Amino acid sequence: MRTIQLDRLDLRDGQRVLDLGCGTGRHMHALYYAADMVCVGIDLCLEDLIKTRDGFDKFPDVSGDRGQAYGLTSADALSLPFADQTFDRIICSEVLEHIPDFETALLEINRVLKVGGKLAISVPRFWPEQICWWLSEEYHNTPGGHVRIFKARKLRKSIERHKLTFTRQHYAHGLHAPYWWLKCLLWKRRDDHPLIRAWQGLLEWEILANPFILKPFSKLADWIMGKSVVLYFEKPAS
Repeated sequence: MRTIQLDRLDLRDGQRVLDLGCGTGRHMHALYYAADMVCVGIDLCLEDLIKTRDGFDKFPDVSGDRGQAYGLTSADALSLPFADQTFDRIICSEVLEHIPDFETALLEINRVLKVGGKLAISVPRFWPEQICWWLSEEYHNTPGGHVRIFKARKLRKSIERHKLTFTRQHYAHGLHAPYWWLKCLLWKRRDDHPLIRAWQGLLEWEILANPFILKPFSKLADWIMGKSVVLYFEKPAS
């Protein structure tokens, strides 16, 4: 389940790409096969990093004689262990809402992004996320949970203050919003309620099979109630 549209990042051979907060590798695995690049994933959760590594082990290495490579490390977004201007592209998907001092994370992202580089950031969209907070205190009070709700316009301005140029925006995962509303409403049975399990099956069908019949509904749902908002930026030479 990818939130970032990789084709909007103009990925090319020879680049270095950082997936900040890579989780279990939903973007890392796609990045590795997208071009002849060095892909680096960082996350605070060692268990997630192990799952990312195991995900690579499950698929054949089709790189042949190409120079694809990946690395995984546990690191803090507030103090990235990389030199200035290390990466041509940076992805930060569904991460900033977990970080109290997200402004320092933005400083670090800008520091390690090369001049001319591109950045893609996604966070939960304001109003679908607000409904989750209204429906359940536990949703955002669990350890490591969401500490804030972003408004896309304010987040964009925060990023632009670092002299990054906004290029485009879109929404994603529209069919996921009702799923999370149900989980919040029925929090005590969020893992075994029949209605939630049925909706989960629908989402798995969408992700794994990408059925033609769901595509128009999915696109409309993205626009109306997309669970995530995705912002794209470039770092100009000036």
